[in-house]
Amino acid sequence: MNTHNTTNKKSTTQSPSEPVDIETLKALSRKGRWLVMSTVAASKAGHIGGPLSAMDMFVALYFRQLNIDPEHPDDPHRDRFILSKGHNAIGLYSVLAMRGYFPIEELKTFDHGDSRLQGHPDMLKTPGIDISSGSLGQGLSVGIGMALGAKKLGKSFHTWVMLGDGECQEGMVWEAILSAPRFKLDNLTAIIDLNGLELYGWEAGPNDRFDRGEPLGHVDLPSVFHGFGWNVIEIDGNDFTSILGGFDKAMANRGSGKPSIILAKTTKGAGVSFTSGTYKWHNGVATPEQLAIARDELKQGEEDKSAISTREGEQS
Repeated sequence: MNTHNTTNKKSTTQSPSEPVDIETLKALSRKGRWLVMSTVAASKAGHIGGPLSAMDMFVALYFRQLNIDPEHPDDPHRDRFILSKGHNAIGLYSVLAMRGYFPIEELKTFDHGDSRLQGHPDMLKTPGIDISSGSLGQGLSVGIGMALGAKKLGKSFHTWVMLGDGECQEGMVWEAILSAPRFKLDNLTAIIDLNGLELYGWEAGPNDRFDRGEPLGHVDLPSVFHGFGWNVIEIDGNDFTSILGGFDKAMANRGSGKPSIILAKTTKGAGVSFTSGTYKWHNGVATPEQLAIARDELKQGEEDKSAISTREGEQS
């Protein structure tokens, strides 16, 4: 039984029935990125690069696309979202908090032992989490089960799954990719966050014992997915016009008998100058000086200086 506690929720945003324009989505993304940076700095551990590369898609999903109600996180008719790359949980938590699933203040408990905001999503603790994830490669298979269940039960909800490109090196992902078209799951959309960098994803230097380039850089992904029988959609995952257009194409595909795959080209660490485009911020903790730079670049207000001053106090 799900034991979500949704008391004391406070939404800082518009209700789901109100349209959210692109300028508002951009502002929410900047806020979400700041919450990621400041929360990880306060907790002194966490991932940065992946949550920032995916932030625009998180925001577009939760503020424009998903049929959800934060007041009723277990509504059986809700759309499902699975964050298969579960180590990016702080990005999802930030958007869930802004959407009203739990207070933004609760982010301060991130990754603490008694918190419901664990380093990887826990569906038994956190409202808005549809499946616990973290062991890479498993999310798409679970999504297939949800989508197939909806078909069998005559439910109309749509299932969305986000994977990382590094994660797609797991064999189980490709078993799922092979099987989804066989079940004619046009109520399933997978998104691959193609940021091109993983923790060990840099080009090998002369004295480097690693030799791993872009995780999927050698794969013709559109042709591969077409060959497996998927509806292929390519987008810029850091551009809201492109993201929303991709989501519309995925929904227009319902009735075709094909699952949709969105290949989303993004920049790892997007939105902050010193984290953007580098594997070194796959994870990390910003210094007070770096937090100040991030706060200014993300156009956050005076009240957000408290996160920086707290960090300074902890270090003194």
